[in-house]
Amino acid sequence: MDIYLDNAATTFPKPLAVPEAIYDYIVNNGGTSGRGSYEKAILADGLVYQTRKSLAKLFNHNDPKTVVFTSSVTESLNLALQGILKPGDHVVTSSLEHNAVWRCLKTLERDHGINISVVPATAQGETDIQDVEAAITPYTKIIVFTHASNVLGTIQPIGEIGALAREKNILFLVDAAQTAGVIPIDVQAQNIDLLAFTGHKSLLGPMGTGGLIVNCDAEIHPLISGGTGGDSAYEYQPDYYPNHLEAGTMNVSGIIGLGAALAFLEAEGLETIRHKEDTLMDYALNALSQVPGIEIYGPQDSSKSVGVIPFNIEGHVPEEIAFYLDQECQVMIRSGLHCAPSAHRLIGTVTRGTCRIGIGYFNEQAHIDALVNGLKSYLKENN
Repeated sequence: MDIYLDNAATTFPKPLAVPEAIYDYIVNNGGTSGRGSYEKAILADGLVYQTRKSLAKLFNHNDPKTVVFTSSVTESLNLALQGILKPGDHVVTSSLEHNAVWRCLKTLERDHGINISVVPATAQGETDIQDVEAAITPYTKIIVFTHASNVLGTIQPIGEIGALAREKNILFLVDAAQTAGVIPIDVQAQNIDLLAFTGHKSLLGPMGTGGLIVNCDAEIHPLISGGTGGDSAYEYQPDYYPNHLEAGTMNVSGIIGLGAALAFLEAEGLETIRHKEDTLMDYALNALSQVPGIEIYGPQDSSKSVGVIPFNIEGHVPEEIAFYLDQECQVMIRSGLHCAPSAHRLIGTVTRGTCRIGIGYFNEQAHIDALVNGLKSYLKENN
């Protein structure tokens, strides 16, 4: 039996309703959204709009039209950062950012002269709100923070940061890649101006889906321009949402699959999902602590993190451990830097990397047992 423990990268398996919805659309509809007046195109348009409404409801956003679809959370973050920041603007960000944020910011720094301040964090990935406030300057345009680290799992104080940003009249952009679908997010209560999310992680949807919730009136310059299905004689990108930021034929089948995933999440309930993942996290932390020579990073507290556990075993290479687990035990985990070298600098593993397990809603305690038994088997053969 194959055991999948890389849910922080992408969740697997998906609810059966997801591939069924995609299959049904491709086989029985096939019309493009917003591009026709015939029945199937109108039906496709309705299904896409229903997904916008479901996302708005999930994140307590009051305007489905400003739920903008993208191909990924990376595109969403680039859309917000590149679309808003201008030369001389200042950005405050965390010490835990994924390259989806960090590379975008560094490119804007090099090519357009923005300025970046990185807020310090502890080795457990915890951020002090006072350090965020201390980093703000009169030129700060955006505070951009990951909601939870994909390396350490640590949940950041998004509510506090949002309140601070609102008080200072600074835009607040949140990367919810690791939290959307497992931790409640309320863009109103948490003062989130821009929420970037992906469909293929804890939202349990397909790859190639993501979006940006625009909960503010900031001017955002489109990343691309092109056809929107409306106002075709107008020579510039429309200024109304969602067309302002959506050009070209969208991933209708993926968005419909995401809609089915959202219906599954609503039926299960985020509280149920979070409780199961927390229970598995606690079980895994206890079981892994019995492995000789293991070093576990991060908070090691399910209430302070999502289902991510990074670890190393003294004297052993992460990639070799992961390869052994896959080939000999049929257990899939991640190894390396996880596209987030900044977080690895906090824990001193930027040259080595770590092994990482990502717990998902469809994992069970038996999967953790198989992982631990595999690690002990690896040590028996390699010590």
